[in-house]
Amino acid sequence: MTDNRAAALHRSALVADAHNDLLCAVATRPSDEWASFFRRQWLPQLQAGGVDLQILPVFIDEFYRPEGALRRTLRMIEAAHRLAEGNADAVTLCVTGDDIERVIAEGRIALVLALEGMPGIAEDVELLETVHRLGVRVGSVAHFGRSAFADGSGEDAAGSRLTRPGVRAFAEMERMGMIFDVSHLGAAGVDHVLELATRPVIASHSSARALFDHHRNLTDEQIAGIAAGGGVVCVNFFASYLHADTHTLDTVVDHLEHVVSVAGIEHVGMGPDFVREVLEDTTAPCCVEELVEGVPVDCYIPGLEGPTGLPLVTEALLRRGWGEDDILAVLGLNLKRLLLAELGRTGRH
Repeated sequence: MTDNRAAALHRSALVADAHNDLLCAVATRPSDEWASFFRRQWLPQLQAGGVDLQILPVFIDEFYRPEGALRRTLRMIEAAHRLAEGNADAVTLCVTGDDIERVIAEGRIALVLALEGMPGIAEDVELLETVHRLGVRVGSVAHFGRSAFADGSGEDAAGSRLTRPGVRAFAEMERMGMIFDVSHLGAAGVDHVLELATRPVIASHSSARALFDHHRNLTDEQIAGIAAGGGVVCVNFFASYLHADTHTLDTVVDHLEHVVSVAGIEHVGMGPDFVREVLEDTTAPCCVEELVEGVPVDCYIPGLEGPTGLPLVTEALLRRGWGEDDILAVLGLNLKRLLLAELGRTGRH
């Protein structure tokens, strides 16, 4: 039976999620509750979804920018360390590929810290070394709007490439072995990064612009460029970026299949961007609609509102006729391979 086969396949899979904003919810609690809240609220969801490898972005809400951005960044990084220390039986913060391999082999969830947008860094490229010392291993340099390093995708009309500090930041990240994330970066900025890159980059949560023309999605040329450099495009499950009206598991599979057709099976992963619970947990109901520009935020793929729904993706891929090896690659082996190869590898080669 397909459901039984899907359940068995998902249990056997290495499942990697390139983008979950759960740290936003954790960091809103008093510090003495960070570990216990994660254990009560998020760990069961990750385990139910079969997640073995989780990238945790540090996203700074508009409320904290600009003056409080660095302080909030440090608070969220500290929250990540404490939730890991307080749940050492189940999760570990990893800073090298060897860490990831060991932790997963031991049956725990490998966590990797990321910075999203970097408002706490501003133009101080030197602080990238600081956050690297604190365990950050992935980073993007813009969100929807303009940053010191680049324009986000909401500013595409400006046609902007990386700024001079942005170019310096990119070079510094490559030197340290911090993986550059192009999700949220403006279109011209993505093209600039692909010109500069000497190491693989990722898109942690971006879908296909050929299927839905939204500035948060990548063009086929950009997808192909990421793949050509050895990177991975992790498809976003956020419904409003996938289709104007149809929000189903098949919509997710459509985007996965399109990205595979352009990038090749070995360069595609998952970046679900499960934000429903985080938004409900951290934002007053009257203000939620203001958080995502131009799209409704109360629209989700049924069953994929959180990590517990990830087995449904495996079911949907099997129904669509995918082979098991291809499913395993996209569920997590591709992202794991990239992280094993790149984390902890300093200097240009």
